[in-house]
Amino acid sequence: MHRKSLIALTIGLVCIPATVFAAGKVRYAAGVAAVVEAETAEEEEDSDDGAIIINDVTDAGSKETEASEESTEESAMIESTEEIAAGAGSAKSIEEAAEILEEAANADDGSISGYENLGIAKVDDNLNIREKADGDSELVGKMRKNAACEILETEGEWAYIKSGSVKGYVKTEYLLTGEEAVEKGKEVETLMAKVATTTLYVREEPNTDSRVLTMVPMDEELEITEGGEGDDWLKIEIDDDEGYVSAEYVNIVEKLETAISVQELKYGQGVSDVRVSIVNYAKQFLGNPYVWGGTSLTKGADCSGYVQSIFKHFNIYLPRTSAAQSTVGTKVSASEMKPGDLVFYAKYGRVNHVAIYIGNGQVINASSPKTGIKISNTYYRTPVAIRRVIKD
Repeated sequence: MHRKSLIALTIGLVCIPATVFAAGKVRYAAGVAAVVEAETAEEEEDSDDGAIIINDVTDAGSKETEASEESTEESAMIESTEEIAAGAGSAKSIEEAAEILEEAANADDGSISGYENLGIAKVDDNLNIREKADGDSELVGKMRKNAACEILETEGEWAYIKSGSVKGYVKTEYLLTGEEAVEKGKEVETLMAKVATTTLYVREEPNTDSRVLTMVPMDEELEITEGGEGDDWLKIEIDDDEGYVSAEYVNIVEKLETAISVQELKYGQGVSDVRVSIVNYAKQFLGNPYVWGGTSLTKGADCSGYVQSIFKHFNIYLPRTSAAQSTVGTKVSASEMKPGDLVFYAKYGRVNHVAIYIGNGQVINASSPKTGIKISNTYYRTPVAIRRVIKD
């Protein structure tokens, strides 16, 4: 037989095709090369009651621009043709190729959502994170029930952890660890669409002819309720509403909740006592339930009911719906916004959600039945109005 034909036949008989799925990437190894394809995807968010058209709020972080990023594909060679061909016909070359594929498949073994030594908060409400391994030490953050952390080291009854941007000490008795933590993590982790374009349109239906519900900026994350890798459109949740985003403009990630730092719960300088009091009071109900039509700060409220009840505590009486609330007080620009001001969002250009600005680019709001009262970035959707109802 011709020598070249014999070599080709030998390579064909020896090299075994294998397909490995690892961390959302599909790796194909056909004895000669492995191609890694990276896909991107997309996300959403919306809200509550009301119906009044408001002039757009303009700000560097909220300009409406058409999403125009193209998804990219990356391919990488694991082994060159020469390297594999050089060992063709030997058991060693097959074992080496198998080891490469196995390493890729097991790259994330022992970890979940990027955590290597996972800890999960085992509490009914909040787990305090302290600066030192001492119950009297300064508080640096809080982890809500089932929030995740990376356990960096353990010192007796204390664990030194990192959760989100917060580092500090927690009591080990309030942490799930090991396999127990991994199992709980798999149970509570959420599939999110992280925006990978300047401005992402959230649409009413899964097509580009559908109406735009709202717009979401770069790097915001939306919870995926339907769809995943390989789908053209993803159904997402935004506040207490749902919509669709094009998977082309988002990255799909698995995420566990992390800690809130003390810094995130502070305000800016020059804030009046009444504003500080309102913001502090509003934060007392963080994590409490969302109930459509409700006004109870403990048993459940919707977005406007929450705002109405917070301000009522300070003898500031507001209308019941977000649309009506957007007509009271005085209009202010984004650059003039102070803690305690009201931020409004819209669906089809009509106000349907309200939040309280708490400083540092954040708002607190009764968001949805799943998340309850939570803290969000001010521009997690495009604001349409900012109103001031506090008389300093």
